[in-house]
Amino acid sequence: MSEVSLSSALALNPMPQETVWWMPRHEEKLALKKSMSRVDLVFLGDSITQAWEKEGAEVWDEYYAPRYALNLGFNGDRTENVLWRLEHGEVDGLKPKLLVLLIGTNNTGHRQDSPEDTVAGIKQILSVLSNKLPETKILLLAIFPRSAKSTQKLRVLNDTINQKIRYFADNQRVFFLDINHHFVDEKGCLTSNVMNDFLHPNASQYRVWAEAIEPYLSKWL
Repeated sequence: MSEVSLSSALALNPMPQETVWWMPRHEEKLALKKSMSRVDLVFLGDSITQAWEKEGAEVWDEYYAPRYALNLGFNGDRTENVLWRLEHGEVDGLKPKLLVLLIGTNNTGHRQDSPEDTVAGIKQILSVLSNKLPETKILLLAIFPRSAKSTQKLRVLNDTINQKIRYFADNQRVFFLDINHHFVDEKGCLTSNVMNDFLHPNASQYRVWAEAIEPYLSKWL
């Protein structure tokens, strides 16, 4: 099997992370979902989404807790990990009005998957969501910028993916939104004031994120 096809197979093959905390978090989310009286809004993704529970907690409580929101972000997740979680019940039984999906930067950073492979993984996630949540609108976010400069390899990989996944939007059930201009300057540079590690938004940026997507949420929730 070629390197490219092996990478593609990994991105599409549902599997859990092999970390001590990951499976307990999955079980906790299953229990939380079951305990909630209703779920109208779901955030699905990786560490950037999980951080709504820490760096973004104040903004979450203001914007999303009153809207019956469920955070399904897991640190380090790649497309195959999200696919595994979806196959193992994380959205089963739910009928949210909206799901916000942000995934792919760990395919880029951990393995440097080709853009085509990451795109295939995202497409498969959308397909599974279509089957499991047929009445839910999906807000597919462009992968956030990473690396300080727009010419750096991982930024280029993410930008290339974003140019491809925008075509998954049908503007009926799946909608694509690129809010990355809120995080970079006029030259496309990312600063430590926005993302200290040039990957994860600082606490102040969670309000920027929330305000950028609010027109969509206020329309659908």
